[in-house]
Amino acid sequence: MGIIEKIKEIEAEMARTQKNKATEYHLGQLKAKIAKLRTQLLEPPKGSSGAGEGFEVTKYGHGRVALIGFPSVGKSTLLTMLTGTHSEAASYEFTTLTCIPGIIHYNDTKIQLLDLPGIIEGASEGKGRGRQVIAVSKSSDIVLMVLDASKSEGHRQILTRELEAVGLRLNKRPPQIYFKKKKTGGISFNSTMHLTHVDEKLCYQILHEYKIHNAEVLFREDATVDDLIDVIEGNRKYMKCIYVYNKIDVVGIDDVDGLARQPNSIVISCNLKLNLDRLLAKMWEAMGLVRVYTKPQGQQPDFAEPVVLSADRGGCTVEDFCDHIHRSLVKDVKYVLVWGTSARHYPQHCGLSHQLQDEDVVQIVKKKDKEDGGGRGRFKSHSNAPARISDREKKAPLKT
Repeated sequence: MGIIEKIKEIEAEMARTQKNKATEYHLGQLKAKIAKLRTQLLEPPKGSSGAGEGFEVTKYGHGRVALIGFPSVGKSTLLTMLTGTHSEAASYEFTTLTCIPGIIHYNDTKIQLLDLPGIIEGASEGKGRGRQVIAVSKSSDIVLMVLDASKSEGHRQILTRELEAVGLRLNKRPPQIYFKKKKTGGISFNSTMHLTHVDEKLCYQILHEYKIHNAEVLFREDATVDDLIDVIEGNRKYMKCIYVYNKIDVVGIDDVDGLARQPNSIVISCNLKLNLDRLLAKMWEAMGLVRVYTKPQGQQPDFAEPVVLSADRGGCTVEDFCDHIHRSLVKDVKYVLVWGTSARHYPQHCGLSHQLQDEDVVQIVKKKDKEDGGGRGRFKSHSNAPARISDREKKAPLKT
């Protein structure tokens, strides 16, 4: 029996099992088994040599956005309108067969937009090159899920289910669970609050399913069984997702109003070019990019080329800003002067741990090199003379 058949058999057993207090331990073990099998499904087959066939493209720009959706929902048209890159669009499905990148120039930054082939139900099991599509989307910063406004809401649930099956968690934050494997000492289970979904016995059973008998587990929130399995697996990626409803020109105004009020959703029409500017603004807000401008000492700030930072790509502190310019710059920084919304007064003297915000201006003041000036006054604070007395040169006698 293959891995996919095993998964389907366990899912059928879960569907047959009633959900109550008596069966929650059994259901927790079945969920752990499914998670293990899905992880095995993502691993390359044993004996395969070299890289598999995919369509990964080189990262470019300050951020990466992936377009995911069913065939013929308008992904290629959206890429052409936002970036100017031509992506073939036609009235038949699967027009796009590979990954087509484009660049969005927005707010002095460059954002890479990837047009991926349409995925179908069963993509997480490898149908229709779905596994390669999802692998590329894992490497992006946010996902734009393009949906057809005239179709049913079930499409969104199918796509979310396919992405969650391969370890992508959309619009969720990592669970507040501390988990660490140990060599000895058994399983230590603690929590800082009352748990309603997981107890000590269920946690032990799930860990034993993974053959983990020595570990430390600490719950800092009322997490579910799925959250615990995600932490144990350790290969989950938590991403922001914007649900883009295209073709709103073919549905009624009441349906459009209902779709637009859903969380993390936006309605557009590529045919009539409606609401594309709001889509770019929402995408910018979700990516959380921070533009920082440099100011040389005694000169005007350089507003032409900002240094772009983000919390997902390193961080937004002054230290991250210095690392972005040069790795060795952090050692030479004495302090920095900051102008902008993150400063309490202009300019503010800040250290390396200061959090920068969008459109801040930063001037770096470096430590003075000792060899350039020495000390102050008549006497040098250091000398280049040898340490041993016998190695010193004798001074010439004074002229009298």
